[in-house]
Amino acid sequence: MSDEALLKVENLRLDLVVGSRRFGAVKDVSFSIGRGETFGLVGESGCGKSITALALIGLLRAPLAFGGGRILFKGREIQNLPGSEMRKLRGNAISMIFQEPMTALNPLSPVGRQIAEMFVLHKGATWHEAERKAVEALANVRVPAPDRRVKDYPHQLSGGMRQRVMIAIALACRPDLLLADEPTTALDVTVQAEILELIRDLSAAQGTAVLMISHDLGLIANMCARVGVMYAGRLVEERAAQEVFRAPSHPYTGGLVASLPLLGARASHGRSRLKEISGVVPAVTAFPEGCRFNPRCQARTEICIAEDPEETALPRGGRVRCHHHA
Repeated sequence: MSDEALLKVENLRLDLVVGSRRFGAVKDVSFSIGRGETFGLVGESGCGKSITALALIGLLRAPLAFGGGRILFKGREIQNLPGSEMRKLRGNAISMIFQEPMTALNPLSPVGRQIAEMFVLHKGATWHEAERKAVEALANVRVPAPDRRVKDYPHQLSGGMRQRVMIAIALACRPDLLLADEPTTALDVTVQAEILELIRDLSAAQGTAVLMISHDLGLIANMCARVGVMYAGRLVEERAAQEVFRAPSHPYTGGLVASLPLLGARASHGRSRLKEISGVVPAVTAFPEGCRFNPRCQARTEICIAEDPEETALPRGGRVRCHHHA
């Protein structure tokens, strides 16, 4: 990993706009990713992971809106780029594997043409050259009979096949930054391993930075050097992956790690019960005062209810946002 930050996000705020009111769906989120580094973003559904990724490539749509902060890519601010400039980056220097392969592909176009478009638009290839490269791209993601599958429409493919097509599109132009939102959700275990190896090889070979978004903590531990933990639109902890899983500092991170099943773990009276975090993530329009995790936190005190905690640097590196961090 290079020390240079390819992507730097500073105090990002994303708002949910309801009439004349604005609610902070994502607030003061900051992180950076170096060349060749894989940075993980974890948290429960609804915590703001996916909309953070969409904001990085200018794909936010109403009622969500950019509320403030800076997004720097290769030292250049991109949060306010005109649409034409952002389209030159999107799919070329910055690519995204979307979470929903069933709806992300154009149902009216063969998948081969959708891949070929990337080479025509961003690499100046002819359609004949691009169609040949599309076959190679499908072969790289282990699609069987790729020369035949390029002619198929999305509805002719299974969910796992569509996911592989999405990954082929994202990797086609060998991007500098890859945003991977649950990239292996619809894939079986053996194909998951192959796709992750492909992403790992791309990162190692040309220094591609990867933002890996996942609910799968095992995948994050295996793939990522650093991990950011999000809760209710806030980045509550960011540290080296091994430190997060060895000794979490934020109570929410501790709850996530404690909920992981341990191979061979049993109680004396039979199979042990998995731990869980009580309650649910609050709605964007109903975030509590003070620390947003306080209604679910077993360690809360009066200050947690009254005051929003500041970010604190940790002695072994990283940072945490908690009044009573470990």
